[in-house]
This record gives sequence, structure tokens and C-alpha cells, in this order.
Amino acid sequence: MNNLYLASIMKFHIETERLILRDLRKTDLEGMFELDSDPEVHKYLGNNPVKAIEESEKILESVLTQYEDRGIGRFAIIEKSSGDFVGWSGIRLNTEYSMNGFTKYYDVGYRLLKRFWGNGYATESGKASVEYAFKTMKLPEIFATTEIGNEASHQALLKIGLHYVEDFYSEQEQLNLRWYKMESP
Repeated sequence: MNNLYLASIMKFHIETERLILRDLRKTDLEGMFELDSDPEVHKYLGNNPVKAIEESEKILESVLTQYEDRGIGRFAIIEKSSGDFVGWSGIRLNTEYSMNGFTKYYDVGYRLLKRFWGNGYATESGKASVEYAFKTMKLPEIFATTEIGNEASHQALLKIGLHYVEDFYSEQEQLNLRWYKMESP
């Protein structure tokens, strides 16, 4: 059995007032490509949008593998009222490289299609993800990063409940970033 099949049988489901957060699926590929090929979405992600759907397929397969290998990964965000794919949000375990001196840590993140910006969906999905991290996964702490200058994400992370810690330069990302932390209540 390949990783893509095994990961596709894992099921995550969280509901908020306006959103459903669920496991990403192969059927989300078109939405993932729309999301990651938009230069405006990637403005604060190193300005490197994908150019081919095969790149999005590799990203999706990576998340599905994270479900299998680590028991967690980003969630698809679905708008309840329309059933539309909004983007992704959720928790991941980062073990690939060091970030601000941490080599193994859980972070919360989100990425939304531009047409859904300004609706509070990053905050709403982020709060649900952090609650899942603390109540279900029983994590002691969670981290996040934003690129310096990304004021919308900075404000969303503060509304989610994370605290700004410091600015740092990421050699891996080659970006100036902000570091955030939240401890389990």
C-alpha cells in the first residue's frame, strides 16, 4: 500500500461556526494549486508560487505522508455555507530543519485563497487548530512564524492567542521572520 492511500484513510473533522476543518484529500488538488500558484498568496512566503499542478500534488502528498508518519498535518478549510475549499490551517510537527533554534516543534499555520481574505477565517481556523493541539493532542506548547511585514498574519496569530516572542533570520527560508509561542492553558 502506498503512503498516499494510507494517508487518505485518516480522518480529521473539526467544526467551527462557519468552517469545517478536515483532512486534506486528493480531491483538494485543484484548490491547492489555485492557492499555491497565486503570487499574492506567496508574497510573504518567499515569493515562490508553484507553476505546475504537479508541484501542488507533491505538497499534498507530503501532507498526507505527515498524517501517516506523525499523526497530524494541515487540515483543509471548507466554508460551511458554500462547501468551497478555502485553503488550509492546522498543526504540523516540524522535524525537517531547525527554526529559531528548535529542531522538533509543533506549529500552527494557515493559508487561504485570496477571495476568502478579510473574513476572519485564518483566526477562526487557527483557534480551532490550537484548541485541537491542546485538548486532543495534549501538547504543552505551540509555535508559529510569520514573515516580518505580514501584518495580517501577525494580527491573526495574536487573536488566536499566540504571543510574539522575537524577530529572527531563518537561514533555511532565507527570510526575516517573527516567532510566536503559546503554552497550554
